[in-house]
Amino acid sequence: MGATTNQYVPNELLGRLVGQRMYSVEFVLNDYVQFRFDGDESPAHVTFNSYVWPVVQQDGRLWREQDLGYADALRRVAPGTVVSTTEATGEGIRIELDTGAIVIHPAKEEIFVEIAELSGFADGRWMAWRPGEDSFEDLA
Repeated sequence: MGATTNQYVPNELLGRLVGQRMYSVEFVLNDYVQFRFDGDESPAHVTFNSYVWPVVQQDGRLWREQDLGYADALRRVAPGTVVSTTEATGEGIRIELDTGAIVIHPAKEEIFVEIAELSGFADGRWMAWRPGEDSFEDLA
């Protein structure tokens, strides 16, 4: 884990997204998805990179990367306000917005190096999730 903290606390940093508006979904090449949020202090912009394709939950349906309409489902979650976040071993990361949810818990074969990264907070804190560590220790 990055910055100045010494001990990992699940959902501590991710939870800081609650109340923030997600205003952008960007597909970077064909490699990963980047979500941008309003920061906790202007002009900060918080960035969440998902290096695996997240599942989108919206209107009672799950959308996976191979599904027709997946990109549209991802686009429909923005703009949205984060209402809750969860992070736990065996479940991965869940970012619940008022427009849908983003869920990240990949299969081992979907992971190349890192799973996700969160950065851009005004205090410099950041987090990188990797298989076998923290909330993804079940993917070792």
